[in-house]
Amino acid sequence: MPTAEERFWAKVHRQPEGCWRWTGAKNQGYGAFHATPNRTIPAHRYAYELLRGPIPPGLTIDHLCRVRDCVNPDHMEPVSRGENVLRGESLPAQNKRRDCCKNGHLLTGTNVKIEISHDRTSRRCLVCRRARDRERNGRKAKRRSEAKRLSRQKATTGTKGG
Repeated sequence: MPTAEERFWAKVHRQPEGCWRWTGAKNQGYGAFHATPNRTIPAHRYAYELLRGPIPPGLTIDHLCRVRDCVNPDHMEPVSRGENVLRGESLPAQNKRRDCCKNGHLLTGTNVKIEISHDRTSRRCLVCRRARDRERNGRKAKRRSEAKRLSRQKATTGTKGG
């Protein structure tokens, strides 16, 4: 009967560009290795621990090559979960890498406000915020002056007719 290590290597296809692609079972694109009949572990974690040693506590494995089914430990790095997320292509990762707002203003120095709401941190462009505030305040002033004009007009017409 083959050992777990022999079964593992039988499911690895080494490619010329350097990735070692997992050909066995997969879970959300990541290799799933049945190390024992009762234990399935991510194939990339098995490979890392087999060839590099234990993954430090509190860290996860980041695929530097961005190929989920790659099990080449040279393409992996133990990092915090947060670092792994920010290195990816998720929306928070994309926003973190942005250096300007949607209108092209730099998100640095005195032009950025860091806002913390619950467990979320975001950056706000102050140039855009001031422009939005001016526009909103202008609309409010216009409504107030229109209300005053209508009130005066009503008072004027009310005294004439009464």
